Amino acid sequence: MGRYRISSFVITWINLITLIASLAILSFGIFLAAKHGDCEKFFTAPVLVIGAFSLILSLVGCVGAWRDNVCLLWTYLTVLFLLIAGVAVFTVFAFVVTSKGAGHAISGQAFKEYRLGDYSHWIQKQTNDPARWKHLKSCFVQTSLCNELPKKYHTIRSMRNGKLSSIESGCCRPPSECGFAMKNSTFYDLTSRIRSSNKDCRTYKNDRETKCYNCDSCRAGVAEYLKKKWRRMSTFNVVLFVILIVVYSVGCCARRSASRSQYYKIY
Repeated sequence: MGRYRISSFVITWINLITLIASLAILSFGIFLAAKHGDCEKFFTAPVLVIGAFSLILSLVGCVGAWRDNVCLLWTYLTVLFLLIAGVAVFTVFAFVVTSKGAGHAISGQAFKEYRLGDYSHWIQKQTNDPARWKHLKSCFVQTSLCNELPKKYHTIRSMRNGKLSSIESGCCRPPSECGFAMKNSTFYDLTSRIRSSNKDCRTYKNDRETKCYNCDSCRAGVAEYLKKKWRRMSTFNVVLFVILIVVYSVGCCARRSASRSQYYKIY
């Protein structure tokens, strides 16, 4: 009998630790939601869902293992299995949609440029949808971002040697293939003959409120930002998946322990 109680004891403590971790995840998600509002919902929503789900699941697991309640443990294992399946599907999806797209090195400059066509169809769809792009642009492509460039890069040389972010590279300047001469970090000579068929060359304006905010290169810059965020989340999900598998295995042992305990009590 003693050895059958070991798994119940272990899962109780595992779920207590998970309970504390879920409270930390939930608090972190609430902090992100409060700090970034609706802008980071791509990332805060999954964090909040996982945190809340883990909290409820941990409570059920603790009570089920502590009371040797077979019904609660069956419910716990069923929901845990669904959570594992959900995390696995979401992780695979995240890796698939972020598998494409990368910056292109341009001769004479340290930063890279990005092309929307390089990214997955799903990411392209998010940035090409007018309503969604308006929302993404209002969150990540703020005019102050480009207006701050002269403070960071005082000369043309420092600008070309600078480590611009994907959004700064795609939204604050025209693509290099346009052939516009740079006068300073925020102003280009648009009178020169356009050497490219890229429509962004005609979309770009030196106006602070316009820049290249409606260019495909800007959409690509935001796509790269989203890709990196989703990659980090996918890495976290892989770790979470492994932990859930371990907890599920111990939970199966606890369920068998509870069933045997009830059997011995009856017979």
